[in-house]
Amino acid sequence: MKNRFRMLSYPYIVWMAIFIIGPILLILFYSFTSGNVHDLGSMSFSIGSYKKLFNLMYLKVIAKSFYLAAVATALCFLLGYPVALIIVKAEARKRNLLMLFFLVPIWMNFLLRTYAWMSILSPNGFINRILAFFGLPMLNIMPGQSAVVLGMVYNFLPFMVLPIYTVLSKIDKSVVEAAMDLGANNLATFIKVVFPLSIPGIITGITMVFMPAVSTFVISRLLGGGKDLLIGNLIEQQFTVQRDWHFGSALSIVLMVLILLSMAVMSSVDKEEHQGGGGLF
Repeated sequence: MKNRFRMLSYPYIVWMAIFIIGPILLILFYSFTSGNVHDLGSMSFSIGSYKKLFNLMYLKVIAKSFYLAAVATALCFLLGYPVALIIVKAEARKRNLLMLFFLVPIWMNFLLRTYAWMSILSPNGFINRILAFFGLPMLNIMPGQSAVVLGMVYNFLPFMVLPIYTVLSKIDKSVVEAAMDLGANNLATFIKVVFPLSIPGIITGITMVFMPAVSTFVISRLLGGGKDLLIGNLIEQQFTVQRDWHFGSALSIVLMVLILLSMAVMSSVDKEEHQGGGGLF
C-alpha cells in the first residue's frame, strides 16, 4: 500500500521539479551571474546584482512595497473579520447565499476587476460624476497610493475572509456557551474565547493577503499610474524593458526570501498561540 501511494506521488514530484524547483534554480543562477543570458559561455559569477540592491532608490521601492502591503493587509483584517463573523452567525440558508455573493467577484478576471476600479476611481469616473451631480467636491485619489491600497483591499479581501470564516465556523458552540454560563458577557466571550480560537485563520488570512499584495504589479501600474513604483513593477521592468535579467532575478530572490521570513514569523506566532493554550479561561 505504501509503495502504491509512493508511486502516485511521482507525477506531482516531477511537476514540482519542472515548474517550481527548476524555475527557482534558474532565477537563482541568473541572480549570481552577469553577461548575456542567451549565451551561457559569456556568463560569469557575480554578486553585482545584489550590490545594486543597496542603492537608496531600490531600498525605498522595497520599503514602500512592504508598507503598502502591510496597510492593505491591516485593512483587509479590519474589514474581513466582522464580515466573517456576520456570515458565520447568519442562518444556514442565508450563509450560503452570502458566501456566494462574496465569492462571485473572485470568479471574474483579476485584470478586469482592476480595470473596473479604474472606471470608478478615475477623475472622470463613476464616483466623481455622482459627486459633481450633487455639487460636492470631487475625489482626487487616482492615480496614487490610496487607489493602489483600495485595489489591493478589494482584490485580496476574500482571501482574508475565507480562512477566518472557516475557523470560526468550526468553533464548538459548547465552548462559547460555557463561557456565557460562567458569567462572561458577549464582549468578554469574544475577547477571551472566540478571538483566540480564530487566530489560526487570522494568520492564514494575513499570509494569503500579504504575499500577493507585496508582489503585485498590475494594481500599482493601473491604479497608481506609474507614480508609485513597487517591487513587482521593478521586477517586471527589469525583464521586459531593461532586459536586465540578472538584476530582475536578484530582486525576485530577495522578495522571495523576505516573504518566506514573514511567513516564518507568522508561523512562529501561530505556534506560540497553540502552545499558550489559545487564551481560554
